[in-house]
Amino acid sequence: MRACSLKYGFAGVLFFLPFIPHGFFLNAADSSPEKSKDHLAVVKPSDDVLVKDSIKNIKKNPFPAIFFSNNLETIKKKEEIVPAGAATEEETKKKEKESPLNSQSLLLNNDILAYYGHPNSKGMGILGRHSKEELFERLSALAEEYKAESGGKNIIKAFYIIYATVHPEGNIGIISNDKLKEYIDFAAENDMLIFLDHQIGKYDPVESLKKMFPYLKYSNVHLALDPEWHTTKPMQELGSITADEINRAEQAMEDYIEKNEIPGERLLVIHQFNSVMIKNRKDVKADFDRVRLVLCMDGHGIPAKKRDSYAFNALATNIPIKAFKLFYNEKGNTGIDEPLLTPRQVYELSPRPVLIMYQ
Repeated sequence: MRACSLKYGFAGVLFFLPFIPHGFFLNAADSSPEKSKDHLAVVKPSDDVLVKDSIKNIKKNPFPAIFFSNNLETIKKKEEIVPAGAATEEETKKKEKESPLNSQSLLLNNDILAYYGHPNSKGMGILGRHSKEELFERLSALAEEYKAESGGKNIIKAFYIIYATVHPEGNIGIISNDKLKEYIDFAAENDMLIFLDHQIGKYDPVESLKKMFPYLKYSNVHLALDPEWHTTKPMQELGSITADEINRAEQAMEDYIEKNEIPGERLLVIHQFNSVMIKNRKDVKADFDRVRLVLCMDGHGIPAKKRDSYAFNALATNIPIKAFKLFYNEKGNTGIDEPLLTPRQVYELSPRPVLIMYQ
């Protein structure tokens, strides 16, 4: 057994390991067949994994810890909790780095139900008319109605917050970070999503979107652009964005996600209720790996008018993921739906929307 001496090092031990008699390193008192069987302390040729795992300890101990039966038992139990064929921790990390959570889409077997508005404005949607806690209770009750009609899909709740509000001449007002963080934290604690919506105003759409990128560090945050307000004359004319601007916005968002190693996919919602709002819509791309583009029908009115607007958006088959917005008939709302479509009627739209929001 010269090969087991320190002169030859651990390489020699590994080489002669298969030829060491069973029970060689057990105490004499433990050498009975019954005891040997109970300890499972024998290193067999098939125990390659145990040997490899023990190499890490070779620098700490002059005599490898693998030869002690209690260490073998610990290692064996650790290995047994991992299903056969499961990826190693190193393989898992590599896969996550190459394709972070891409195999599990947020929209896989899930629909999203959101309340829309600005926390500081009662006239811009339901979000500003109630506390976070009350909104959560109301939204949870509404989610149960949608769940009953969803055909088995889960309903994820969300707050859809106007991050940047257009002002006269296309200027922009930004919500305070403290207020926004308050809603992001509340949503995270209650398994909710957050959408941040930028009204663009007189500014470049891509640069406007970039202003919200830092919030992507929060795993529940997604983004949106509202072309209606991309103008220097808000409330006087409809704004618009081009297909090229949308494509560059998606690319910028995907680049940011990958550069900052942000896991998972994120949604980017584009609002539209009139044909002028997206120029060259047929040229919009929706094939990015990390950004899921969503086209939202954002008009208010009677059911027939809303269905027609949604049918127009459905023609954009190059943007297959659709959203639908409804307007409560409440005092202070800038627009209303009369009557309001029911959850069943919403789900009867074709293609069925996966994101549904109420203002």
